[in-house]
Amino acid sequence: MVALLSKFFIKDRFDYANSKVRLAYGTLCSVLGIFLNVVLFAIKMIAGTISGSIAVTADAFNNLSDAFSSFITLIGFKLADQKPDADHPFGHGRFEYISGFIVSGVILLMGFELIKSSIGKIISPESVEFGLVPAVILLVSVMIKLYMFFYNRGVGKKIDSASMKAVATDSVSDAIATSVVFISMIVGHFTSLAIDGYCGIAVAIFIFIAGFRTAKETIDLLLGQPPEKEFVEQIEAIVRSSPNVVGIHDLIVHNYGPGRVIISLHAEVPADGNILELHDEIDNVERTLGKSLGCEAVIHMDPIDTRDEKTLEAKEAALSAIRSIDERITLHDFRIVSGPTHTNLIFDVVIPFDWKLGVSETKKLIDDAVKKENEKYFTVVNIDRSYIS
Repeated sequence: MVALLSKFFIKDRFDYANSKVRLAYGTLCSVLGIFLNVVLFAIKMIAGTISGSIAVTADAFNNLSDAFSSFITLIGFKLADQKPDADHPFGHGRFEYISGFIVSGVILLMGFELIKSSIGKIISPESVEFGLVPAVILLVSVMIKLYMFFYNRGVGKKIDSASMKAVATDSVSDAIATSVVFISMIVGHFTSLAIDGYCGIAVAIFIFIAGFRTAKETIDLLLGQPPEKEFVEQIEAIVRSSPNVVGIHDLIVHNYGPGRVIISLHAEVPADGNILELHDEIDNVERTLGKSLGCEAVIHMDPIDTRDEKTLEAKEAALSAIRSIDERITLHDFRIVSGPTHTNLIFDVVIPFDWKLGVSETKKLIDDAVKKENEKYFTVVNIDRSYIS
């Protein structure tokens, strides 16, 4: 249905990086979600009234909350598409994440209310009437929710929308929850077991899981996450393809919402190169990054000595020493200051986030390792932590 509707309502529907196309897909899927969830609410209320099942009725109100969640997602897409202004120069893209967080709050609230009503049902159980109409309604509901899961997940991946991926997770959780309700009706009909209230609690657990999952995902995005490994590899491939770039470091990816990414990094270039030609080359790299990855890029040039044999020999010794400590540690901004009795090796290292040693302990460890390579080497080390995973 989404694919068919997109043919009629979305121009350039395969240009997923386009902000207008993202908004159109978000609007289409949200409106469709509101419609389907309202329909599910209505038919489940009918099924719950006929059967007298608190679990079915609770599941109906869960669908009503899902309709509200789709509405919040729709508003989030609309607000996120606003142009940058004086107060928000990086745009409003994170509104999409905020809407996802609000959705997770609604999900958790519904789960809490369901637990309260289910406990009441356990304390004062009532008979649940099984009928063909309620059973068919629940099975249709499961199929609709599975359909919503697939289209939200598919579109969410295409337009890289965290909120739509969260809605997809919520949809599959609802499908499982409704299946539990259906099973409770079958068991209650053919046995004397009053499990309706317990199944209501089971449904609430699924709702809580979905709520906590979406909350974590949106909070992580708002707080800031490391970029995807594939995205980092694309950046490195583009930058390193430039003839005079001999290394990169201090890569930071700033995410201000889908399609609003700013990249900053340091590119090492030969110190004896023509500064104007190198600057022109780096400008071209920035433009290539912007065109290929849909981002803004800022590159700082770091001149390094690429011909002095003494410097290259000392750098190789430092690299060997660092690799003997941990293969994940990287080195950059290397230079030397030679004296009659010893040589100072001045450089930065980047340690992984799970590194347990303190700064002073790490420096001593590196210094000892370098001295094993050459006892005349003394290190002046600056410790950095990586901003990418």
